[in-house]
Amino acid sequence: MSENKVNQSSENQKESEVKEAAENQSSNGNGEMKKEEKQEEDTAENEKADKKKKSKKDKKENKIDELEEKLKDLSDKHLRLQAEFDNFRKRTVREKADLIKSGGESVLTGILPVIDDFERAIQLLKDVPEDDAGKQGTLLIYSKFREFLKQNNVKEIAALHQNFDVDHHEALTKIPAPEEKLKGKVVDVIQKGYTLNDKVIRYAKVVVGE
Repeated sequence: MSENKVNQSSENQKESEVKEAAENQSSNGNGEMKKEEKQEEDTAENEKADKKKKSKKDKKENKIDELEEKLKDLSDKHLRLQAEFDNFRKRTVREKADLIKSGGESVLTGILPVIDDFERAIQLLKDVPEDDAGKQGTLLIYSKFREFLKQNNVKEIAALHQNFDVDHHEALTKIPAPEEKLKGKVVDVIQKGYTLNDKVIRYAKVVVGE
């Protein structure tokens, strides 16, 4: 009877050892599985973090490209605006200069008929003695008028015996040229022409030989 108890106790101990070994093996297997799962989770997290970093980097690069494009557009607009302002400034200065030059054009043009009258009067006084007070006074006033025109850059247009020029002459009529060399040229001046700062303010009215 005592031997049976010993045998039973030995069997119970073996079963306990086998069970413990099985549990240890199962525990080790679960540990390895958990370790592999943890490694996979860590890898997935690393990949996720890398994607997040890459996404942030791409966003930064896109933002930089966008800002560079905006800067380029602003710079281009600034250059165009500067060029337009420079053109406007030059145009304004030129218009102002032209206005100053031709500002008295209407006044000077209005004086020209007076000059014509003086020249006709002088032509009629050619037979009057030089010491005549009326003749001297007329010549003096005419001289002052001519000087005034000269000071204001008003010049007489050369016409008599010159080639007919449509930019300066106005042909009233054509007549047979008295000489061969006067064909196509001005043979008589009906009314003198004038320029103001090289701009025609009155065309010379002429007769052209043909």
